[in-house]
Amino acid sequence: MFPEDAYNLDFFKEEGFIRKSCDKCGGRFWTRDPSRTTCGDPPCDPYTFIGSPVFRREIGLDEMREQYLSFFEERGHTRIKRYPVIARWRDDIYLTIASIADFQPFITSGEVPPPANPLTVSQPCIRLDDLDSVGRSGRHLTTFEMMAHHVFNTPSQEIYWKDRTVALCDELLLGLGADPMEITYKESPWAGGGNAGPSVEVMMGGLELATLVFMDMKVSAGGEYEIKGEMYEKMDNYIVDTGYGLERFVWASKGSPTIYDAIFPDVVEQISELAGIEPSVCDDERARILAHNARLAGMVDLEDGSLRDLRSRIASDIGIPPEKLDEIITPLERIYAVADHTRCLAYMLGDGIIPSNVKAGYLVRLVIRRTIRQMRDLSIEVPLSSLVAMQLAKLDYDDLDERLGTIVEILDQEEERYAETLEKGRRLVKRIAEGRGKKGETIPLSEMISLYDSHGIPPEISKEAALEVGVEVELPDNFYSRVASTHIKAEKAVKDEVRIDLPETRRLFYERPSERRFAARVLDVIDGNFVLDQTLFYPEGGGQPGDRGLIRKGEKAFRVADVQSAGKVVLHRIADEEAEAAAAEVRPGDAIEGEVDMGRRTAHARHHTAAHIVHDSAKKVLGGHIWQAGAQKSEDRARLDISHHRRIGRSELKEIEVLANRMVMENIPISTGWLDRTEAEKRFGFELYQGGVPPGKSIRVVQVGSDVEACSGTHCANTGIVGPIKILRTERVQDGVERIEFAAGEAAVLRGQERDDLLFEACEALSVPPEQLPKTAARFFVEWKDLKKEGGRLKEELARAQMESLTGRAVEAGDLKVVVGTLDNADVEELIKAASMISGEDYVAILGSEKEGAKIVAAVGKTGLAKGLKAGDIVKAATKVVGGGGGGKPEIAQGGGPQGEKLAEALEAGLAKVRSASGA
Repeated sequence: MFPEDAYNLDFFKEEGFIRKSCDKCGGRFWTRDPSRTTCGDPPCDPYTFIGSPVFRREIGLDEMREQYLSFFEERGHTRIKRYPVIARWRDDIYLTIASIADFQPFITSGEVPPPANPLTVSQPCIRLDDLDSVGRSGRHLTTFEMMAHHVFNTPSQEIYWKDRTVALCDELLLGLGADPMEITYKESPWAGGGNAGPSVEVMMGGLELATLVFMDMKVSAGGEYEIKGEMYEKMDNYIVDTGYGLERFVWASKGSPTIYDAIFPDVVEQISELAGIEPSVCDDERARILAHNARLAGMVDLEDGSLRDLRSRIASDIGIPPEKLDEIITPLERIYAVADHTRCLAYMLGDGIIPSNVKAGYLVRLVIRRTIRQMRDLSIEVPLSSLVAMQLAKLDYDDLDERLGTIVEILDQEEERYAETLEKGRRLVKRIAEGRGKKGETIPLSEMISLYDSHGIPPEISKEAALEVGVEVELPDNFYSRVASTHIKAEKAVKDEVRIDLPETRRLFYERPSERRFAARVLDVIDGNFVLDQTLFYPEGGGQPGDRGLIRKGEKAFRVADVQSAGKVVLHRIADEEAEAAAAEVRPGDAIEGEVDMGRRTAHARHHTAAHIVHDSAKKVLGGHIWQAGAQKSEDRARLDISHHRRIGRSELKEIEVLANRMVMENIPISTGWLDRTEAEKRFGFELYQGGVPPGKSIRVVQVGSDVEACSGTHCANTGIVGPIKILRTERVQDGVERIEFAAGEAAVLRGQERDDLLFEACEALSVPPEQLPKTAARFFVEWKDLKKEGGRLKEELARAQMESLTGRAVEAGDLKVVVGTLDNADVEELIKAASMISGEDYVAILGSEKEGAKIVAAVGKTGLAKGLKAGDIVKAATKVVGGGGGGKPEIAQGGGPQGEKLAEALEAGLAKVRSASGA
């Protein structure tokens, strides 16, 4: 796996450490204690720190964090700010799962320099893999802070490596008052995010406090080292990647029954009060039970079935029935889960994640709904938003007031949606369960997951609803963890990237964006595509279509139909009908002239710049949580998709439009240029990546007003060139994403004229000036509704008169009275009204009309229904005669056919069906 000397550190030898093999797991570890036989890692060693803290005094979260960061600052590390918990700079994961994730992939690969070297950070992380264990195990969290120090070594510069890393860790622990004989360093291979390396897990009192990774490998199919089923090879650079659990350090300093009591005792106390339950730490017996639970839970992973096993073991050890243990411990576990989940939501929503059914939005909604469920089980009646606000107040947000307003609105809305989901979900699950029950089947786990994914129905509700109709469901203890694990990684778009072994195309459209013509040399002709040494043609990208125009050789001109990038090479596709002639005429090495269709280019540039302006305006009106979810530009209009938790109101839309046009009129210069990625991130943050994460050490940064993005598109030189911006419409394209469609420049004028034409056509039709159109249209609508009501009343009167006439001609079929007749030129609605009135008087009605073929309606009164007569059977018999069909409910049905001339015969067939059914 690793070379034998991977862990033979001089530090260990100098400090008197001994390398041993664990008697229980066989793993190798380092210790100062010659009598130690186990590695210190559960299940080889139990928790011994509960009730017996490993540090000299209790330390809270804030103090421990500051003590850690100051310790490394004093030893030459630069403190950096935390990154968001939503990994905006990554396209492979949604959430920040470790401190090293801040620096993958560009910094760890060596492509981009780090923000500081060496550095230290306390990075909030979110992992939902063990969501179901939170609250139950005493140790699991959805959100934790990974305190870390990182070093990025290169072949030309080594700052420090393994010995210094372990020495710093040891010094930190001893400084906190740790017993040197209790510290063990367990050897463990590490892999993640495409990198790997040897690591040591730092153990004290049975608790893993830190992991020190020596990342010096990368994934490679031809690599010589196999780690966790993948092959790796050595990297040129080598990285110190450490992770110290802030919450675990605090827990170890306090020795409390659970990690939750250690890290937010005040929150636990407040939630306990809301639930009407005494906090666990206030009751010696419950504290003892929870401590015992945490010790045993530390020895196992709470996979399917193991929770019940754990309960049985604890109950047996304590000497109480498992049911009694559940009664004591379950409410407390729910309180802990709510305390943890609300902190997780404070970070997720505070960092701008909007609940939805996809990506990071799916994960935040998962946590929201699990939290609401736990609160309801605890009979906590305060809004979820009030608990999250309590957690937010503890976090470091500069614009907390603005964020809080949006977060409260989001959470209140999500609670309403959850209530609606429960109501609809119960009905849906019961229908599914009844179908399964008839076949003698249970509802499998896959269907439970599907019900949650597709309809948001919590598994507990599905189980309750199914059991109500006597159907069992498959519901493991780790249901939420399984669901979360399938949504944690981003789905990468599968793209067949063409690799072309030619020099990089010089992109003149960045250097000379306003020029139309250029000279170039042909490097190659590939499948109807010209590859040039330089070009003014913009290749499709960032939602902006590729340019079109002409490529000339001498007197011959060929139309460029599309332009695409293939890595660093630009492909100019010649129109299909000219491709063969172009390939015969143009050869590699030829000099050509290119001419861009600047009318089209200018329209695209205006719409691309307008997209930045509209986005900036939307953030100012709707809030800082707005994030671009997609964009597309064309010549006549553009669209911008943004994350937002509700529909955009008309007044908000008007305000966005006013702000956008105000920015145009201010004629603000637009800044474009290339920046080193690290420098760009330092100056502008991850707002840069609104349109996605571009590759490379340098990125092109476009600044339009206060909107700053990494963007490859073409833009106007100033906002004034954009011209007027007209917002055309909005729509909700998916849950949590609003689309704004707009036009800019000449296109905005044309769209405005189109709307004017519609307005004037409507005015001409009603013979009123534009200013009177709304009032006139409203008056006509009211009059139309009144006329419709009057028409309905007259139809009913007519139907009643016809009923009285028809019932007077009723015939008998056994003990049934049957009315058979036709209504001249009646539509189906009239037939139904008349038939319903007749059947209401306990007749059987068979009525028809020759309007547009044959229309037939049958209705059966209560006596006929009691005899099992069905209106649908009558209609089917009758409509067969007119070459059609029909059906409906037993009491009323309708149908028809094209052969109106056979209507009388069809009605007789219907009567015959009644007589046959009644035995007459």
